[in-house]
Amino acid sequence: MFLEPGDVVYLRGELGTGKTAFARAIIQQRGSADSVTSPTFTLIETYHLDDVSVVHLDLYRIESDAQMEGIGLRDYLDGRWICLIEWPDRAPRMLPDPDLTIDLAYEGKGRSAVLIATKQLSDRADWLK
Repeated sequence: MFLEPGDVVYLRGELGTGKTAFARAIIQQRGSADSVTSPTFTLIETYHLDDVSVVHLDLYRIESDAQMEGIGLRDYLDGRWICLIEWPDRAPRMLPDPDLTIDLAYEGKGRSAVLIATKQLSDRADWLK
């Protein structure tokens, strides 16, 4: 897998565009047999896999920096986790720049996905070039 501990992935898009589906695919590709659901109400779900830990955050309900501090966000940004963050625009001052942004949108009867990766990440993943 091209994502490594310390990588931050922003998942952006309207409600229902597939942000959690992308997170689920990434987590399951890393070997998780756990059920991956949206952390809309729990805000954070963690997955400890054989070779990496992944945190999946949903910031839709976050209204302040104090709330971000309260959920322990900084603990997951220490370089030991792959961070998958839905609704990153809800806490822009608290988040680092992403290594990968996945922008999802409705397009006709389907959906589109635009991936924007840093050079460092795209160098690790030939298919992103």
